[in-house]
Amino acid sequence: MTTQDATDNPASAADGAGSEWLRRFLWQRPRAHGEVWADREVSFLELFYDLVYVVVIARAAHHLATHVSWQGVFDFTVVFGLIWLAWLNGTLHHELHAREDVRSRLSIFAQMLLLAWLGVYTGEATGGGGRMFAVVYAILLGLFTLLWFTVRRHDDDRYRPTATRYVIMSTLATVAMFGSAFLEPEPRTWVWLAIIVSILAASAMITTQSETMSSSVTHSLVERFGLFSIIVLGEVIVGVVEGLSEVDEGDPGGRTVAIGLLALTIGFGFWWTYFDFTGRRMPRRSQPGLGLWMLAHLPATTAIAAAGAGMVDLVARGADSETPTATAWLIGGATAVMFVSVVAIMMRLEDYERLRPVYAPVAVAMLGAAVGALMVAAWRPGPLVFILTLTALLTVTWIAAIALLTRGLNRGDISFRA
Repeated sequence: MTTQDATDNPASAADGAGSEWLRRFLWQRPRAHGEVWADREVSFLELFYDLVYVVVIARAAHHLATHVSWQGVFDFTVVFGLIWLAWLNGTLHHELHAREDVRSRLSIFAQMLLLAWLGVYTGEATGGGGRMFAVVYAILLGLFTLLWFTVRRHDDDRYRPTATRYVIMSTLATVAMFGSAFLEPEPRTWVWLAIIVSILAASAMITTQSETMSSSVTHSLVERFGLFSIIVLGEVIVGVVEGLSEVDEGDPGGRTVAIGLLALTIGFGFWWTYFDFTGRRMPRRSQPGLGLWMLAHLPATTAIAAAGAGMVDLVARGADSETPTATAWLIGGATAVMFVSVVAIMMRLEDYERLRPVYAPVAVAMLGAAVGALMVAAWRPGPLVFILTLTALLTVTWIAAIALLTRGLNRGDISFRA
């Protein structure tokens, strides 16, 4: 239909506009690299997507809570690493390439279906459920590979080589994951660890391509990382509740309830530490700052979820004179890792140099607090003292930051902006 025909026939033109709107709503090509929506906000669809990770992570944390040992920590770290990489893949693809169309919605729903299926086997991923966990995760990786390949088809020449390398790496990881289903549990877990390292290396390779990622960092991406941190912080609350429910057949005494509620202060301290120092703050766009900012979130969130798993035994044994060795090292070690990870994230922030008079000494304080957390784990006092000591370490670092910020503002060494 020509322009003149459309002018002579307004109804026909309206029908054409409606058809075009329907086509665009149903199915559009994915956004290519560099096609950034700088002002986009986190959508309800993304929030819905993140909910499925609540279930999957809870399954993994529950297994650790009932297998508190060095082997249990290793198994949890590997399984959580795979879960985090799935979240990172899905999050980056939607952030960088999705549109407001049915195709993007179906892509997210397909991932959610596979993740729900994966959750069935997550609790025993390093044991009896490992074979099916590997098969379902391989299917999920295959879906991600297909999605990234589709993006590659629409990229121009300057982005295509990087996208090609990532698709190849993702394909190899998919094959390796599927092949691991035919191994025994112990070698299978080591293969999974190798897959994690390989994918992280491939991700680091992409983020070193400044044209590919540096211009693509938006506030919505930063917010998604914060929301995932909220998910793992929820495991601290779950751990406390499960610990209380294991005492006296669900009717814990006043002392145990008090210890359980006080244990939540460790979770509060984690929230305070992460969000006050790094939450909603933009990472550096230069390399390798951006890649390190992303990757530092893996140990941070792993540690928080692991601490939540340790809360079950800590609260359940609230009346003991000493904190069990494995539980003390799990929670104390997780707290130390969280401190160090937040320092790594903090040092990669865009405003680190502007706020160096605050950040630098706070980083030193956090590293000292990490050492203190390990000393508390070795000391193994009773659960009440153990909780209060870790909470004190978390509190002192925050008070130190406020004092340094106030002094810097008064002296004019720094300027404040939200």
